[in-house]
Amino acid sequence: MTAPLDRALAELSRTGGGPDTLALLVRDQDTRRMLLLRAVLDAAEGADPADCPPAARRRLREDWALLTEADRAADGPRSPARTRLTYPFTGPWARRCLTALTTPDTAGELPLELAYFSALAAAAAARAGLPFSTGLTARDGLLCLPSLGVLRTGRTGSAAIEVRHKNGRLTLRRRGASDVHVRLEQGVGAWSGAPAWTPAHALPGLLPGAAPVPLDDLDPYRTPPRDPGRFAFGGAGGPDHAERKRWLQAWSGTAQALRTGGEQRLTETIALLRCLVPLAPPPGSDGRGSSSGTRREAFGALLSTTPATPTALAATLVHEMQHTKLAALGELVELHRAGPEARYFAPWRPDPRPYDGLLHGTYAHLALADHFQRTALAEPARREAAWAEHARYHAQVAAALPAL
Repeated sequence: MTAPLDRALAELSRTGGGPDTLALLVRDQDTRRMLLLRAVLDAAEGADPADCPPAARRRLREDWALLTEADRAADGPRSPARTRLTYPFTGPWARRCLTALTTPDTAGELPLELAYFSALAAAAAARAGLPFSTGLTARDGLLCLPSLGVLRTGRTGSAAIEVRHKNGRLTLRRRGASDVHVRLEQGVGAWSGAPAWTPAHALPGLLPGAAPVPLDDLDPYRTPPRDPGRFAFGGAGGPDHAERKRWLQAWSGTAQALRTGGEQRLTETIALLRCLVPLAPPPGSDGRGSSSGTRREAFGALLSTTPATPTALAATLVHEMQHTKLAALGELVELHRAGPEARYFAPWRPDPRPYDGLLHGTYAHLALADHFQRTALAEPARREAAWAEHARYHAQVAAALPAL
């Protein structure tokens, strides 16, 4: 192993991770994303014309060329094109495209999958300030322009949309409807007075000068497909104004709650978190349940029901950022050779877990035990509750360790 990786392993084994280690994980994930996108392009070029028609292949090349131009036109260390390509949900999109290109009987889904990439390229070009005119396709009555917002056509099925951009202003034109004019906002979102337009939303950076964090309730790839045989996230939340306000209220105190549990927790959240996805309460919870999760194919995304307090949101972030770190590390080094059989007891779950799930859960609970111990020592007002949480997580880790 290399010295940086050795150091990363030493730091991550303690649920830590300094700036260099976190940068290593991010850089590796971004590189893997670009390789995945290259695989999509190569698969499209090599696909049978019956699966990927010449027109679709040509449009994919044009979209990639527009992204390349947007990347070159960018002013700053990170271009809008690269931001969009490494955004969490470009990962699930790319995997679905690869499936459609390489699996029999799924190629019929390809045109609509590729339409998302065309919209992504247009959004990146607009963010880069490029003037352009292009045709896009609304899917199921929605045209999602990542980081900008969604146009609702009011009709089911697909619809052709002409999109023009010049000087920070988008014009969206479709047959039989009035033009929708949209003004780009800094960072995330775009404003329009048209009822058909819903802007993207973001929470402010955790610290002054930090990038805003998208509160993404629009991207069509933000939640995984349902699988009744596995633990499933609650449905996508689609928060209204009042719900977004509750998110903001919890978020506004989260940096301090994270810092109280250790500066490391704030540092890793800023480095790794790329978006938050609101979830509806789990079915059968009468609207009071909570759930959260991450997705390995969507690095940097955290899916969560609306947090009740900054303390609760901080604990969720501590928990889920450990999954993010360990999943990224697992792509750099082999963490274990156990199979996928669910046969291990986990004290925090009623069902048996596979070895990898037990490892992830133990790692996350170890970080939570540390977080609440530090909180108990630092905050007299929360000491009793924090010690109780620390004791619970400490006992759960102790019960799980013999199996690891």
